[in-house]
Amino acid sequence: MEITTQQFKMIEHLLPVQRGNVKLSNIQVLNAVLYVAEHGCKWRGLPKYFGNWHSIYTRVNRWAKKGVLDDVFSVLQEADVINIQVDLVSLDSTIIQVHPDGTGAFKKNGPQAIGKSRGGWSTKIHLVAADDQTAVTFSLSPGQAGDAPEGRKLLKRLENCGWEGAHVIMDKAYEGDETRQLVFDLNMEPVVPPKSNRLSPWKYDREMYKKRNEVERLFRRLKGFRRIFSRFEKLDTVFRFFIHFALIVDKLISVNRP
Repeated sequence: MEITTQQFKMIEHLLPVQRGNVKLSNIQVLNAVLYVAEHGCKWRGLPKYFGNWHSIYTRVNRWAKKGVLDDVFSVLQEADVINIQVDLVSLDSTIIQVHPDGTGAFKKNGPQAIGKSRGGWSTKIHLVAADDQTAVTFSLSPGQAGDAPEGRKLLKRLENCGWEGAHVIMDKAYEGDETRQLVFDLNMEPVVPPKSNRLSPWKYDREMYKKRNEVERLFRRLKGFRRIFSRFEKLDTVFRFFIHFALIVDKLISVNRP
């Protein structure tokens, strides 16, 4: 798989212009990133036809720190290239195991979303999905962190989006009173089953709840990229870069298919 010239034109104007005597074009860099993301190889393992691996790594690192793909993702949403249906969204999280190469970030870079539990070092991706191909927003936390607190932070990003009346599908990890009340405060409707020990259980739309599998399928699409299936990045900024990259590329390729 590679990014074609036609697909690249959709985001070319959103990427920084390279000045001076630069041999590598932005599309060459993106296709090199795609190779690394798909195969999970080290930057040094890039085939030579992509160009100098260190030059590619340096540009990617610079873009990651500047949040370049964060902005591209937002612009594509606004331009409706990443089309978001607002009748329902799903909230969930998934665990990503951290490779030993992904640990040991210098303290000067601040705390990273990497935590240790019985399963070893891990990171959690928390995500709000519009469907099985479209993410609305996401965040990272250490692997041992609870789902509900980080989920509420994501839900607060939906405030003033004009999505009043939309349904929010969540599993039992989010059935606490605080999370459900936040959804109500956003003028949205929670679709979440009560735990069996609830003294006053509520009714919920069981048919609609079946659509929660869409966020699971989106996680599956993301984990098709080996660089996301396992975390090799020491810094959250670079790992976020790969997640945004996967979401953008997957959408660009799908909208250009005949």
